[in-house]
Amino acid sequence: MPLPTAVLADEARLVAAARSDPDAFGALYDHYFPRVYNFVRYRTGDPDLSDDLTAKVFERVLLHLPRYRAGTAPFAVWLFKIARNIIYDHYRSEGRHGCLPLEGMAERAADMDEPVDRIVELETRQDLLAAIGRLEPREREILAMKFTAGLTNREIARALSLGESNVGVILFRVIRRLRAELCGGECHAQ
Repeated sequence: MPLPTAVLADEARLVAAARSDPDAFGALYDHYFPRVYNFVRYRTGDPDLSDDLTAKVFERVLLHLPRYRAGTAPFAVWLFKIARNIIYDHYRSEGRHGCLPLEGMAERAADMDEPVDRIVELETRQDLLAAIGRLEPREREILAMKFTAGLTNREIARALSLGESNVGVILFRVIRRLRAELCGGECHAQ
């Protein structure tokens, strides 16, 4: 399922209207829900927990929407900062660190016609998840924001208080390292 476009055409108007109009908030919710849920699911690996935490994200957004200032940060950046804080709060209250869980992620493999294709796909996913699990937490978070939440480098940079070029360099190096690890030096640079 492709992610929706990063910004709604009339987002500034919707955000302003959402402070008092449930339909405007509903439009924001419909647009951002898949991205937020994917981000939370990637960080937790648990569908039930992801449902609960995503609900908390939007509850907090609705509660704090009157305090949001468009000139400070784009709405998506503000929204994903709230999502990060909800995840961190959950793991802090659990006494654990929020990192990529590797168990149970194989269930996300796509259905395929041939059993051999499915086995290869599952093994590839397991190898990728293991390689991602060996990354630093910041690198995993940047990957999650880029590929599961669909944020731009600029949005990631603002959410993490990094430079946009720094985010690009980190992504480039991480992807190159993952490619090299998964291909065992047999990949051709693209």
